[in-house]
Amino acid sequence: MIRLLALLMRLLTWLPFPLLAACGRGLGRLLYVLGRERRRVTLINLGLCFPTLSAQEKSALAKRHFALFGRSFLERGLLWWSSPERIRRRVRLEGREHLDALKGKPVILLVPHFLGLDAAWTRLSMEYDMSGIYANQKNPVFNALLYEGRARFGKSLMLSRQDGTRRGVKAIKSGYPFFYLPDLDYGPRDALFVPFFGVPAATITGLSRLARLTGATVLPVIARMTESGYVVRIGAPWQDFPGESIEADTRRMNAFIEAEVLKMPEQYYWLHKRFKTRPPGEKRPY
Repeated sequence: MIRLLALLMRLLTWLPFPLLAACGRGLGRLLYVLGRERRRVTLINLGLCFPTLSAQEKSALAKRHFALFGRSFLERGLLWWSSPERIRRRVRLEGREHLDALKGKPVILLVPHFLGLDAAWTRLSMEYDMSGIYANQKNPVFNALLYEGRARFGKSLMLSRQDGTRRGVKAIKSGYPFFYLPDLDYGPRDALFVPFFGVPAATITGLSRLARLTGATVLPVIARMTESGYVVRIGAPWQDFPGESIEADTRRMNAFIEAEVLKMPEQYYWLHKRFKTRPPGEKRPY
C-alpha cells in the first residue's frame, strides 16, 4: 500500500503545480471527513488555544488546516523527486544573509511545526550541509522514503531521535546548521510545563540546553505555504539567548511560536496532541 501511494505521489508531481495543489486540498478535505480522531484532536486544540472562537469558526479553521495538510502531504513528492530547478521556483528562500554570516559557527535553526517544514528542510539542504533529528517511522517503507527524501541534497547528517543528544551536540559544534523542531509534546522527560496560548504545555528544554552546551546562535526559520508554493524565511539571530534561566528561555520560545502562529493559524500542526502530557492531577483533554 505504501509503495502504491509513493508511486501515485511521484506520478502527481508531473502535474502543473496548481493542479497538484488542488489535488492536495481535495485530499485534505477528504481526510477531514474520514479522519474522525484527528479532526477531534484538531478541534480540541483550537478550542484550547482560541477559546473565543465559535464552533463555526473553529470548524472553518480546521477545514482550512486539513486542506493545507493535504497539500503539504502530496507536495512532498515535488520535494523528493522534482528537479532542483523546479524546487527553487516553488520554494523561495529569504534571509540567507543571517545564516551566511555564521558560516562554520555553531547554529541552531529553530523550526516550529508549520505545515511547510519539509519544504524548509529541502530548500535549506540544497544550499547548506545540514544536520537534524528524525523519528523512525513504524512502517519501514515509509521510513525509507522519508529518510531518502530528506537526505537527497547536500551532505545531510540525519540523526535518529533514539540516538540521544550527543551526536547532535557534536554536529552543532562542527558547524552543521542544526534543524531543530522542539514544539511537540514528547512527554515529561526533559520538559517543563510552559504556557502555550495560556495552556500549560509540556515543552522540551532542548533549545536552551543545546545553546548553552554548544555556544550556538539561534536563528528562527518559518516556512509559509502560498498559492504558488512556499516561502522559507531565516530570521535574524536571537539576541541575549540563552538568557537568565532555562525556564525563561523555554517561555521565550513558546511566546515566539505563538506570535508566528497568529500570523497564519491554519498552517500550524494542530493534528498533534500538543497537550496530552498534563501536570499531576490534571485530566487529559483528549
